[in-house]
Amino acid sequence: MRFGIMAMQMNALVPSGVASQNAMAYLAGFDHVGLVRPLAEAGFQTIELGGDLTLFFPGAYTPATMERLAGLKAELGLTFTVHLPLWSVEPSTPLQPVRRGSVEAVTQVIRATRPLVPEVYVLHATGNLAAEFYRMRLPESARGLLMQLFQAQAAESIRAILAETGLPSRRLAIETIEFPFDLTLALAEQFDLSLCLDTGHVLAGFAGEIELFATLERMLPRLAEIHLHDAPWFGRDGKLGYGKDHSPLGTGDLDVGRLLDRLSAAGFAGPLIFELGVPEALASLEVVRALRPAALA
Repeated sequence: MRFGIMAMQMNALVPSGVASQNAMAYLAGFDHVGLVRPLAEAGFQTIELGGDLTLFFPGAYTPATMERLAGLKAELGLTFTVHLPLWSVEPSTPLQPVRRGSVEAVTQVIRATRPLVPEVYVLHATGNLAAEFYRMRLPESARGLLMQLFQAQAAESIRAILAETGLPSRRLAIETIEFPFDLTLALAEQFDLSLCLDTGHVLAGFAGEIELFATLERMLPRLAEIHLHDAPWFGRDGKLGYGKDHSPLGTGDLDVGRLLDRLSAAGFAGPLIFELGVPEALASLEVVRALRPAALA
């Protein structure tokens, strides 16, 4: 199996030694290759680039930077995936100007990263606004109507993203986030998209009252990527696991052995991306090694 890691390593992006008066110079001089190379040297051959770098690092996705990353890819035999922007992005908002800007933010990153030939782009089809209403104390009938409204607006954004980029629909994977899973799956089916299973999000209850392995079965025909991290299972006490996901394997309720066995039996060939820091990801690999060493062969 192919275990990878996210490039959004906060300790590398915001080093503790940078003084506040030097912050702007640091941002302007950000080296994307310098961020990715140590991840490859740590043993990760699949790197998930973060579209949200564009918020603070203007040079993160320039043509010159993409050329250097493409050279690193060839040098080290890397593969890339891209997590499309989610901070400040609201692709499901009913406010058309905001939705239009969100589509533009996403399409810019897709166009910029084309020279890297990413195997999949991961999209949050809905944003924080939809999540806020999803968890709001509302009558269930009102909640259902609102979620369908957000789903409909997300569909408009997805339609525009595909049309404006020419991206093959199966290279766009929508993730299990804080939004009803059935509505996410319906969007994937409507546009023939791929799916990204985020194990911690599902365990923590963010996608609704669904069980991880039942959800996996429904996703397998479209599954292109897994975001791999642990979390407590919300069903134990009915409490959502805010702040408890994105934990190393073996520290929550994820049945790692069962997950790897099912993926192997299904012939899953996509990347499993640790949404963790490097030390936590390496510790998680040791959990995999102890439970299913063949998965690392």
